[in-house]
Amino acid sequence: MIAAVSALGMTATLGGCGSSGGSGDVTLRLVAADYGDSDANSSQKYWDGLVKEYEADHPGVKVEVSVYSWTDVDRKVSEMVAAGEAPDMAQIGAYADYAAKGQLYTADELLSIPVQANFALQLTDAGEQERAQYGLPFASSTRLLFYNKTLFTQSGLTPPKTWDQLASDAEVLKAAGVKYPYALPLGPEEAQAETLQWMLSGDGGYTNNVGTYSIDSAENVKTFTWLKDELVGKGLTGPTAPDKLNRADAFSMFTKGEVGMLSGHPTLMKMAAAKGVDFGMVPMPGADGQSKSTLGVADWMMAFRQNGHAEQVGDFLDFVYSDKNVLAFSREYDLLPVTTSASEAMAADSDDQDLAPFLSELATAELYPVNKTSWAGVNADIKAQIGKAVGADGSPAKVLGSLQAEADAADNAA
Repeated sequence: MIAAVSALGMTATLGGCGSSGGSGDVTLRLVAADYGDSDANSSQKYWDGLVKEYEADHPGVKVEVSVYSWTDVDRKVSEMVAAGEAPDMAQIGAYADYAAKGQLYTADELLSIPVQANFALQLTDAGEQERAQYGLPFASSTRLLFYNKTLFTQSGLTPPKTWDQLASDAEVLKAAGVKYPYALPLGPEEAQAETLQWMLSGDGGYTNNVGTYSIDSAENVKTFTWLKDELVGKGLTGPTAPDKLNRADAFSMFTKGEVGMLSGHPTLMKMAAAKGVDFGMVPMPGADGQSKSTLGVADWMMAFRQNGHAEQVGDFLDFVYSDKNVLAFSREYDLLPVTTSASEAMAADSDDQDLAPFLSELATAELYPVNKTSWAGVNADIKAQIGKAVGADGSPAKVLGSLQAEADAADNAA
């Protein structure tokens, strides 16, 4: 089984490719990503159940769903589109290139008004190009600072609210023999997530208020200079260099009790609880107080124009985005609902209180600039280079400046 990671940082394995039963006048084909980590919780089971219920009430429509691992799904859809065999729908990591080429339906060509209006606002905005929504958010997540309660209690610490407090706590944890006082995963797996989380906590980000790349802003340079000097340079991020440390490895070490603090998403809760780790979660510290915003991530549903089934696709997606189905998916994979009504239902349900802290962060979360066709290349550059900014011989200003130049060039080319 081949492991992969979605935009949400979810580790997933290869699921089976299958289709629903029944027959009808129209056959819709959906290619979807697998959020499960075994055959037992493969997304194929979720889709099979949903499709069976839908087809029972829509005898003229058949829906065939093929589920692939995150290793394969984006490439699979790209190959299908290139071959002139686009699926009717794809649930994958990015929509921008297809939208820019005019290959996708807009949301208002598909969805009923109540469903379209029900998406969380910041997710709707991230799904837009030229003020038209092409990307339909399918799953979302935010980040919090996880800390090992046992280690903190033993050292008489309280969770930090500022960078200086985080560094001070890390110093105490290091003195107590904690291997990774703060785990800083800037390795190639998911460095873009840790990077944006820290940029936001320093009042920066990947783009400015008008959507232009601002990777080398004064705020971002200040943030990475602090990381280099106050955490990495003082040996508070552990024996593995940040540019060699991947998010999955950092999570694994947290579940072994080797990490004092790290930024994490909801999946880490189950992982840590399964290993008996007593943990707490708080908003990410900022330079002078709690960070004003956190990292938000989303994966996307989109519908291709090629087969011309807008009416049937829209009706099926209205069903997909019903509260019942959105909540079922979110609960199965510890993700956040992408609609307002489902979010309100989750917030009010006592059984969902473990996700409540993440849910409360969604309103102020900032997503990657996924509506830019240049983002895929910029994302890859960040993964490859950002770890060098905090290395012993690294220069935050030079590394961020280089990334800015590459981002500007990619944006202009796009």
